[in-house]
Amino acid sequence: MDATYDNTQARQSSLIPMAIVGGLFFVFGFVTWLNGSLIPFLKIACELNHMEAYLVTMAFYIAYTVMALPVSAVLKRTGYKNGMVLGLLVMAVGAVIFIPAAQERMYSIFLVALFILASGLTMLQTAANPYIVLLGPKETAAVRISIMGLLNKGAGIIAPIVFTAFVLSDMSQFDETRLATLDEVKRNAALMDLSSRLVTPYIIMAIVLAILALVIKFAPLPEPVLESDENDGDSKWAILHFPQLIFGALTLFFYVGVEVIAGDTIALFGQEMGVTNFGQLTSYTMTFMVAAYLIGMVVIPRFISQETALALSGALGIVLTILLLTASVDSVSVWNTLFFWTGAPEIPNVVLYVALLGFANALVWPAIWPMALDGLGKHTSTGSALLIMGISGGALMPLLYGYLVESTGNSQNAYWIMLPCYLIILWYALQGHKITKWSIK
Repeated sequence: MDATYDNTQARQSSLIPMAIVGGLFFVFGFVTWLNGSLIPFLKIACELNHMEAYLVTMAFYIAYTVMALPVSAVLKRTGYKNGMVLGLLVMAVGAVIFIPAAQERMYSIFLVALFILASGLTMLQTAANPYIVLLGPKETAAVRISIMGLLNKGAGIIAPIVFTAFVLSDMSQFDETRLATLDEVKRNAALMDLSSRLVTPYIIMAIVLAILALVIKFAPLPEPVLESDENDGDSKWAILHFPQLIFGALTLFFYVGVEVIAGDTIALFGQEMGVTNFGQLTSYTMTFMVAAYLIGMVVIPRFISQETALALSGALGIVLTILLLTASVDSVSVWNTLFFWTGAPEIPNVVLYVALLGFANALVWPAIWPMALDGLGKHTSTGSALLIMGISGGALMPLLYGYLVESTGNSQNAYWIMLPCYLIILWYALQGHKITKWSIK
């Protein structure tokens, strides 16, 4: 049976809960999409190669796999609202740990801080995503998640700009060629000065997260009541009886992999392609995601179903990846120039295609969640945790991309790793979500 609010809660307006949870989606969007700017920053500050730099995504996104099931158990005890509060407090702890990491310029401590920050996000997302699904009719769940995605990716536009303004300003003095001319003492002093730029922003982040935890604690958020499902046993393996969920989690694994590749590799890739404002390139990817979310809010489900939107997303991802792999690194087309009429610097087409992947990626997450959770009943929280584990694709796929770059020396060709991912997304849209029972013939 579908999970729904009880009759009393159903009559209450969902606008206030939507607004509050929307604020949370903005927060974890801001924190998540800082990674795209953080990667080239730490590559310089901690003197890393490509694969080491992409350990940022590994440490961050692997937390979703390690912590998802423990978090699900915690949520069953605390409820969704208290789970959100606890998640924010854990994130605040992670932000505080950035301070000694920056002061000591120790990459290992940065990775620990990222893991703790992401562990708090895991709890926040495990509670918030199904909360939005349960906040209204199943048919419009993709629209509600799209609204949340709009806030999430809107934060993704702002975060790199803020990071660039406060942390990546005047980076010419940290150019690799210039640093190579300095002796070890002066180079270490320069890099320590660069690393220390992170202290103030993360102090502010920790304070804001702690305040938000208090706001959520006393906010008027109703607790979803899940109907029991008499047809399912209480076995801990009961969740495996839903193939649409299992396939959905696998699809999310590959989807998050390509989403993170598009958002977090573009800055370093753009830097190699000679883009001067490389720290802001993640904002370009997020801008296209926001545009797609706005379109999705208008057309789903009025004109197209969430299944059709997912299929179109997978197909567009395939097309853009092929264009990215075959484009000349020196080409800048007329429509590229026209698009950035606002005064933003022109970027090579190969970099623009990476940014355009944001348009292909935007509607995948909001489409998969309601499709995968359909019919889970009392297993919704566990199913949500399993879907959250799919976020580990953001840990492994960019790391694999980094390995391909290091082994081949070609950042552009390494993007081929996205093709099979988009094929899997297309398959789930056309066939995978329809498989609701395991059949053995």
